[in-house]
Amino acid sequence: MRVSTIALAGAALALTAAPPLFAQTPAPAAPAVAATATSAVAFELPETTPQDPAARPLTLSAPDIHADKPMPQTYAASGKDISPKLYWSPGPAGTKSYVLLVEDPDGGGTTPIVHWLAYNIPPMIHALTHSMRNIGDPTSPLGMLQGWNDHGSVGYSGPRPPAGAPAEHYVFQIYALDTVLRLKKDAYRDQVLKAMRGHVLAKGEFITTYAEAAPKPKTPPQPAAPTPSPHRS
Repeated sequence: MRVSTIALAGAALALTAAPPLFAQTPAPAAPAVAATATSAVAFELPETTPQDPAARPLTLSAPDIHADKPMPQTYAASGKDISPKLYWSPGPAGTKSYVLLVEDPDGGGTTPIVHWLAYNIPPMIHALTHSMRNIGDPTSPLGMLQGWNDHGSVGYSGPRPPAGAPAEHYVFQIYALDTVLRLKKDAYRDQVLKAMRGHVLAKGEFITTYAEAAPKPKTPPQPAAPTPSPHRS
């Protein structure tokens, strides 16, 4: 499916033990992409609640990922398969937590492929470092939790489209909620979306792409030159 005909949904997170857990400083000048609060979503997702009509859409950005351009291979399964650094603008008054979701809507199924699901991100946090740990509670006791992706693990799982196929789209989305979700770690997408309903104050997104290069054809081995017969007189 093409992105122009699909509406999308997504978001993202994860963490390494070495670098600081969260960056709470203002986001640097990055290729930010303002979110579209009115963007339609083909896959069923929570809508913004009407209680704060003046709330601005959130702005979500990644320093080295540009909207509608290929994602660096570093973040793909064939690269380092690590999560990217992310920044987002603060949610409106009453924000109690954030949810991040990263999905690929081009997988051909009835629901998108989940690459990253994180929830109960504390309201004072507006940035995540790269290379987050792929465990259910990487920031314990701060409260942020991670759920299952569609590749059989918890936390971030990078793009892995078929080699040589057209580029697929990856949708990063951030949601500001007026509640902390009553979910344990290792939740599934459906559980998080159900718990979010009626609690979304604002949201933001950006869309990037990724394609895996086709493998180079192997050069067939050259036949060995015939061994000359010994000369007989």
